[in-house]
Amino acid sequence: MVERDHVARSKAIHRRTGRTFYYATRLLPNRVREATYVLYAFFRVADEVVDDADGTPPDDQRRELESLREQALGRAEPEGPVLEAFQAIKERHGIRDADVEAFIDAMLTDVERRRYETYEELESYMNGSAAAVGRMMTAVMDPDDPETALSHATALGEAFQLTNFVRDVREDVVERDRIYLPQTTLEREGVTSERIERFEMDERVASAIRTELARAESLYRDGVAGIKYLPSDCQLPVLLAAVLYADHHRLIRKHDYDVLNNEVELSTTRKLWLVVRVRWHWQWNGDPEEVFRRVSAVPSSQPLPRGTHHESLPTR
Repeated sequence: MVERDHVARSKAIHRRTGRTFYYATRLLPNRVREATYVLYAFFRVADEVVDDADGTPPDDQRRELESLREQALGRAEPEGPVLEAFQAIKERHGIRDADVEAFIDAMLTDVERRRYETYEELESYMNGSAAAVGRMMTAVMDPDDPETALSHATALGEAFQLTNFVRDVREDVVERDRIYLPQTTLEREGVTSERIERFEMDERVASAIRTELARAESLYRDGVAGIKYLPSDCQLPVLLAAVLYADHHRLIRKHDYDVLNNEVELSTTRKLWLVVRVRWHWQWNGDPEEVFRRVSAVPSSQPLPRGTHHESLPTR
């Protein structure tokens, strides 16, 4: 059983650190919403081990993550309310050990790795940092056909992650010395990592950003196509989360793809406007793909960026 105080603490973490996703989470049915607060809090606890290390030696970070792994899998006594609540949620909803393992493995990757040579390498990382998160959320929602829903949940989780990577290029360089844009994408445009590190924006950098947005938008379309396989009371919140995250692409385009010198963040007014628009369209048309097409910043179709082959974009 999950204690009320543990849920409240998890909710506070979610509200403080996941402001975009929090808007959508509030629309989930209670049976899913409280579990989502706990999942998100667990993800943040692990993520902060590597993102807010404050000079903590890598060996200490790895030991802390391995301790979190043992606690999350129920092989060690939980330290604190978030891990205690996560153990209960994991058991109640049958969250797979493999997804917990994949998530912690991705956090361990962040201890040392700063660059990704190819999109395939980045996708392997996202299997833990994003896709596993989507699979855990799917387990909590408990769809009738989980296998069909899971592949789309994986795509949507990766779409959210890619949006974050593109939006936060400057922050990742400044605060973590990381670049999540694949090196092959940069090289194809004649852009070096050093240029990104110096925040030198030009059309070549913009072209690389367009390529990664195209990847993300392909994944959004795939992910949203699977929302219909979720329980009916979960479809609107997940759709809203997709619309909110994808709206960062509108701002990126507004800034002519300059994510090196501009902060890309949705205003509270914009978020509330999108909530109203999504709910209004949902009331009249309960088709997730059609509502997403009408409301989101993702075009229904688009040409591939210059120099990008079809096989280099994700397909499912």
